[in-house]
Amino acid sequence: MRAYIRSMIEGFRFLPEYFPPAAQKALVGEVLGILETNPLYRGAMPRTGKPLSVRNTNLGPLGWVSDIKGYRYQPVHPVTGEAWGPIPETLLKLWEDVSDYPAPPEACLVNWYEAGTKLGLHIDADEDAKDAPVVSVSLGSRALFRLGGLERNSPTSSMRLASGDVVVLGGASRRAYHGVDRIWPDSSTLVPGGGRINLTLRRVTRA
Repeated sequence: MRAYIRSMIEGFRFLPEYFPPAAQKALVGEVLGILETNPLYRGAMPRTGKPLSVRNTNLGPLGWVSDIKGYRYQPVHPVTGEAWGPIPETLLKLWEDVSDYPAPPEACLVNWYEAGTKLGLHIDADEDAKDAPVVSVSLGSRALFRLGGLERNSPTSSMRLASGDVVVLGGASRRAYHGVDRIWPDSSTLVPGGGRINLTLRRVTRA
């Protein structure tokens, strides 16, 4: 059985098994195809230049980038210098259905979790459109997702996210700290190598 977050913050929505298995497989295939010309890379922490645990890339007109200069959005891949690949129509339809926002997403961050990778507690604060939710899709291996409050030292709760699950951080939860403590790499064969792909849709500029 899954461990569910006990204290929900206003605006947090958990949509279990939103994508059925066939849709998950199709979406992973589409993302893998885009990665052939829009490759994963490993960003770095601002100031220290320490490599990030998770490899990532982006889809859409803008992409989130982290390097020694800081966090920002930009229209081109930092390694290839080319425009990011397109956001799949399936994800645009998801945003339309669950975001309740009058403009489409401009960025889809693709995080690729392998065995031993995790993502520390953080908030998504680099967007001007802070009134827009963040919509997250889990594909592949299960992950232990942690949700906190509006302060870094706020109490946290955890839940397991499975392939096909969708999480929406809207309302007050848009400013909540959250992260991924671990993945179970052998819990799914959907992603090559037993990893997890997380797709995070974001609106960057105000509508």
